[in-house]
Amino acid sequence: MRRRDLLTASAALAATPALATRASAAAPDGKAEAGRHARVRTGFERLRASGYASLAGQRVGVISNPTGVTPDLGHIVDVMAADGKVDMVAVFGPEHGFRGISQAGEGEDFYIDAKTGLPVYNAYNSSTTMAGHFSELNLDTVVFDIQEIGARFYTYIWTMYLALEAAAELGLRFVVLDRPNVLSAQDAHGPVLHPEHSTFVGLKPIAQQYGMTVGELAGLFNDTFVPEATGGKRADLHVERMSGWKRRMRYSETGLPWVPPSPNMPTVATAEAYVGTCYFEATALSEGRGTTLPFQMVGAPGIDHRWQEALNALDLPGARFREAYFNPTFSKQAGKTCGGVELQITDVDRFDPIRTALVMILEQRRLFPQYGWRSQDGGSAYWLDKLSGNREVRLAVEAGAPVDDIVALWQDDLAAFRTRRARHLLYS
Repeated sequence: MRRRDLLTASAALAATPALATRASAAAPDGKAEAGRHARVRTGFERLRASGYASLAGQRVGVISNPTGVTPDLGHIVDVMAADGKVDMVAVFGPEHGFRGISQAGEGEDFYIDAKTGLPVYNAYNSSTTMAGHFSELNLDTVVFDIQEIGARFYTYIWTMYLALEAAAELGLRFVVLDRPNVLSAQDAHGPVLHPEHSTFVGLKPIAQQYGMTVGELAGLFNDTFVPEATGGKRADLHVERMSGWKRRMRYSETGLPWVPPSPNMPTVATAEAYVGTCYFEATALSEGRGTTLPFQMVGAPGIDHRWQEALNALDLPGARFREAYFNPTFSKQAGKTCGGVELQITDVDRFDPIRTALVMILEQRRLFPQYGWRSQDGGSAYWLDKLSGNREVRLAVEAGAPVDDIVALWQDDLAAFRTRRARHLLYS
């Protein structure tokens, strides 16, 4: 990775395009504070520095998970509860739960949080349930603070979308406390979801790697998709912007602590690979769940050195492969000795995760054709269709098409999404 100087926390915010979204103009917490920190300041930091001005007089519900932390690793819910300046009524946990105890595809049942005494509700995959809770609790404002990673199939953004939809229906304010995009956000990449493949790993037509912060994405959702679902209504959206963040930044350059956003996302490198290698969830191979390197370790019984040799011979930009053997403790191929590869990212600025994952699948199918798609109800190819959002990608892979021909399939859709995306960018 190229080294870049970190921006100071007192750097001026970039000029904001004309949007329906209202971005916060809260000032940093004093000149001395800003001068001491050469790092990005999150939306929550700026909210707290303002004395929680945008939440004043509001009954507040918070959607968050373990990533909603301050730079000293305190959780924002705990901080606000201790500050006593915000009328917090309830907390809502996404997939994996508020405190992060659940595995993939699971939320948490209702409970009372031992530390704060606040009721915690499940916000995973249900707009009607959320709307009911928001109404019963007589909320005025819903706050969203989760470190997402920038991949369409990571479900936290869809929890945010459904909460925005519920807020629009009920006439509530919706406040996003912005955080960096882990994958960098200079551009969008990958196939755009086709509506017939809408599931909770992709509800709306956005690019697989959408290149936006969660606050920017909320603006796109609220202006484009929420009105389609609510008869023209929009949520009263307010984004507490970051300061000191630039689109080119990698997460390691922000100066912010890393907290795994889910049990199988332990490192930033995992996230950088995941936006592509999540495709292996659609195959019969283990994608490394149940190992210490999920989404970087991929394989199955009977796969050997030939896959690694073939991949390295292609000299894919920013990637190198190690012959690897492993035994997953859970998920696909659990308890079996698997052969395969470990993907190492050697130059993140040259690495193309989606193209790399497709090459990996094409070479695996050529060398080890006994491993096809993961089968389940709805058809053996359903998983790749919903992950890519484009059935033509699967058909081209099955035909053994050259990877550049596959990438060409989504370029028109991607160009249209890039135009839509540009109208909602808040940072230079």
